[in-house]
Amino acid sequence: MTQEMHAPIAVEDSEEPASPARRGPSWTLLALAVSAFAIGTTEFMTNGLLLTLSDEFAVPVATTGLLTTGYAAGVVVGGPVLAALTLRTPRKRLLVTLLAIFLVGNAVCALAPSFGVLMAGRFVSAISHGAYFGAASVVAASLVPVRRRAAAIAFMFTGLTLANVLGMPLGTFVGQWLGWRESFGLVIVLGLVGLIGVLVLTPAERTASATRLRDELRPFRFPAVWGALATTAIGFGGLFASFTYITPLLTTVTGFPESALTWLLMIYGAGLVAGNWAGGRAADRYPNATIAVLLVLLITALAGQSLLAGVPVLTVVLLFVVGAAGFGLISPLQNRVLAVAGSAATMISTANIAAFNFGATLGSLAGAATLEAGLGYTAPGYAGAAMSLAGLAVFGLTARATRSR
Repeated sequence: MTQEMHAPIAVEDSEEPASPARRGPSWTLLALAVSAFAIGTTEFMTNGLLLTLSDEFAVPVATTGLLTTGYAAGVVVGGPVLAALTLRTPRKRLLVTLLAIFLVGNAVCALAPSFGVLMAGRFVSAISHGAYFGAASVVAASLVPVRRRAAAIAFMFTGLTLANVLGMPLGTFVGQWLGWRESFGLVIVLGLVGLIGVLVLTPAERTASATRLRDELRPFRFPAVWGALATTAIGFGGLFASFTYITPLLTTVTGFPESALTWLLMIYGAGLVAGNWAGGRAADRYPNATIAVLLVLLITALAGQSLLAGVPVLTVVLLFVVGAAGFGLISPLQNRVLAVAGSAATMISTANIAAFNFGATLGSLAGAATLEAGLGYTAPGYAGAAMSLAGLAVFGLTARATRSR
């Protein structure tokens, strides 16, 4: 195998694009991206509503923060389990079912009479998250030629990226001005639009899938697969070691007023969008090199952000770079596990989505550990850089193992 890995991604080409003029790949990808936007909006929306929910249910703010942790746990646990249970389900039907589960979970949240019910609704919403992005990645890859598959996956993930830039702030705004239940109502409307789009625009499969769980699990025997998943969790997770605690860094160390946080986070969001777009296109031509360069860039930017936190102009520039490098990794890493997996696309794809969320949780805990140790608000950035450096090392070993296969 050549240094720049172009192993074929295992996706069925049996998707029948009925009425191509109306159901071309671009329209299907747009429907997948809209659904991703709805899912991404609900994932972190409760972060902006912590005080509101704390007052509503008379629980400590720290407890309401578990709504995000519980969602992440639902993604990590629910994704692979659902993927295993639905291997033979045609992917269009699977996507529609997962979006229906997502809508039910958010409806439970919107009507929740207690904090426990709200947490349960969050978990139900989350179990469809990992399986959706796993299946949607495979569908997106199946719609285009091999040379454009990373870009197609990146387009689908644009919905998730824009959710961090637009969806989460919009949900928070609605919650503050109309009520937190209305925020979940907004997500339900977005999810319904995505579901209808997927139902109408996603081509149907001619035949039922003959995939067996045993075949899907077989690639997990290979070190290269575990290396790819570890690269995702550790390399990408370094981003969240820093970003989880970016607000106190910007206000306490750099000296920005709290009123500046909105536009600062918009700059970070612009980096997410730019990185996702560029990473997907670069990975189609240079898959391994793209991952390596982005990891090096992320490591450098995270360390630089902490080292130069006292210089406002450079802090703003590095905020953009950190976002671009971190989210630029998503589609190349997802494309990589599909390539390494061979014929077992569904379980590997979903496992990698779980790895992203596991890495985000691991990174957040690493950042928290540095603060609890009294190392100051610059420490999470250094912890993130060290974590991504470990991911780069794992990637180097994985790439070597892949070339030797």
